[in-house]
Amino acid sequence: MSDVQRFGDEVQRAGKEGFDAAVRSFGEANKGFQAIAAEIAVYSKKSFEDGTRAFEELLGAKSFEHVIEIQSQYARMVFEANVAELSKLGEMYAGLTRNAYKPVEQAAAKA
Repeated sequence: MSDVQRFGDEVQRAGKEGFDAAVRSFGEANKGFQAIAAEIAVYSKKSFEDGTRAFEELLGAKSFEHVIEIQSQYARMVFEANVAELSKLGEMYAGLTRNAYKPVEQAAAKA
């Protein structure tokens, strides 16, 4: 086998490994985005239910002070839930990035 043929074979192998790594990387990214979309859907449903419940409580309030108390509790709950959800989503995006990069990193290490 000549040097040119060996070089051609090596280029083909590297190209195939790179393509395989890209496909695995896109697969991992797709799984991560699906998990994030599912998490956002669950959180959105819960937020809507919490808002509806707070609105119903407001409709049943007997005094202005009770309205203020309900609104304050709801605002605190929403803030805490949003901070927790943003933290969770940040971790999910970081994990997605790590998992999607692994196949590329492994292919680069072989080359």
